[in-house]
Amino acid sequence: MRIGAVLMASGFSHRFGRNKLLQNVEGVPMIERAFQALPAELFQRAVVVSSYPEVLEMAERQHYFPVPNPMAADGQSASIRLGLAELRDMDGVMFAVCDQPWLCRESVARLIHRFYDCPTCICALSWQKKRGNPVIFPRSLFPKLLSLRGEEGGGKVIRANIDLLRLVDTGSPKELNDVDTPGDLGED
Repeated sequence: MRIGAVLMASGFSHRFGRNKLLQNVEGVPMIERAFQALPAELFQRAVVVSSYPEVLEMAERQHYFPVPNPMAADGQSASIRLGLAELRDMDGVMFAVCDQPWLCRESVARLIHRFYDCPTCICALSWQKKRGNPVIFPRSLFPKLLSLRGEEGGGKVIRANIDLLRLVDTGSPKELNDVDTPGDLGED
C-alpha cells in the first residue's frame, strides 16, 4: 500500500495580514510545525504545493518534493490538482493544510493506519464526530479530485461519497484548529 501526501501551502493569508506559514507559533514557524506533524518519512512520496519560494525551499530541506503553484489565485482546487498530478500512482493520498499548528504526528499516524485497514475509504481526522483535516482519499476518487475547480475542495468529494467516510479522532480538539487571523494565535 502506497500513501502519498500533499501539503497545501498556497493560500494568500489575507485575513492574517502576512504569510502566516512563516509566523512563529510557540517559537516554531507554522510551516515547520506542519512538517513535524507530517514528516515525509511517513509517506512513500510527499509534496508541498506553494506559491512561496521560501516555503518550497523549506520543503526540500524536509525531504518533500516542492511543487510551484503559479495558479494560486484559482483557489484551493489548483493545489489539489497540482499535488495529485505528482502522486497519481499512489493507492491513497493525504491532503493537509499547513495552518493547523497544533496537529500531532501521533494523530496523523493513526489516520494512516486507519487507511491501511480500509484502503477504499476516505479517512479523516475528527473530534467528536466533527470532520477536520487532514484527509486521505483512495485512488478511486482521484478523478473526482482532479475535476474540482476554483475554491472547491475535498469536502465536495466527501459529501458526494459520504458512505465511504471513516473518522479518526484526534487526541485533542485543538489539533483541528486552524489559524486564519493573528487573534487565533492570541495576537491582536
